[in-house]
Amino acid sequence: MSHFTDISAPSATSVRDEGKSWKRALSDAVRDPDELVDLLRLPESLRPGARRAASRFPLVVPRDFLARMRSGDSHDPLLRQVLPLDAEEEEVEGYGSDPVGESGASLLPGLIQKYEGRVLLVAAGTCAINCRYCFRREFPYADVPRGLEAWRPALGQIAADPTVSEVILSGGDPLVLSDGTLERLASELAAIPHLKRLRIHSRLPIVIPERVTESLLSWFRGTRLSPVLVVHANHPAELVGACSRALAKIVEAGVPVLNQSVLLRGVNDDADSLEQLSERLIELRVRPYYLHQLDPVRGAAHFHVREHRGREIVAELRRRLPGYAVPQYVREVPGATSKVPIG
Repeated sequence: MSHFTDISAPSATSVRDEGKSWKRALSDAVRDPDELVDLLRLPESLRPGARRAASRFPLVVPRDFLARMRSGDSHDPLLRQVLPLDAEEEEVEGYGSDPVGESGASLLPGLIQKYEGRVLLVAAGTCAINCRYCFRREFPYADVPRGLEAWRPALGQIAADPTVSEVILSGGDPLVLSDGTLERLASELAAIPHLKRLRIHSRLPIVIPERVTESLLSWFRGTRLSPVLVVHANHPAELVGACSRALAKIVEAGVPVLNQSVLLRGVNDDADSLEQLSERLIELRVRPYYLHQLDPVRGAAHFHVREHRGREIVAELRRRLPGYAVPQYVREVPGATSKVPIG
């Protein structure tokens, strides 16, 4: 007997209800630093800095993700990822607005090619959660095409290059777009003969699990292109409840799921946390893929973990875990032909 979920024919009513659910969660995200402080009973001393930092890079955190945090604990590893701090205002040498050199790899507005054989389409300019360490904090999203017609030049560029076999939808977060929009885009890409794979990078299955709908899975695996989903979780406390059920739903639909993490001070810079994260991912049938060294984006220097410490942690993970459960520790170097392994 097959264990795959039958997603071939969801009813129109169920599709509408699913769409309303995740869109409601997205619109209801916490965006006011004062509300965040109040809801989690955080120290008053954090309030002024949170206001100042959020005025430069806005606070966005879904309530489902917020519910996984420990009330009253300003060091909670999930809170640390989204809490605006005065430290973001510090100017640190080596930290800038384009830490991975995407401006120099841009083929057209919203179309980036850093590595041979694959291109990245910035399909959306917003996210469901604003991670404070985001390497695209200052990305020029205003220049990114919006809508299928606006993407036509990028699609034409992809069609004209037979060496490209994979398209990555990123952002922002592409899954903030409607399934109808994404389905049409996927159909256009599938019509390009030399493309083989469609990869989506998204944090929504982690932070708004309701986004994993039958409609999403239907169009994503419904073209001739092989689908791959790359999610982003940094700590085992993220992978609970509805989030774990959403990931199971994706896997059971036959979509390979990989996870990328970022090594972050005060979040996961210890072997115990990363061991538990890998164990939980494997339990959910998600492959631990990359552990990224922090990209040096302006405003995120307080998350930096020195590489020698990262190597020590990964060496300990290798002692504790089977090889398939140890993510590859990498950094991104502008102009390099691939991610650069560390250690």
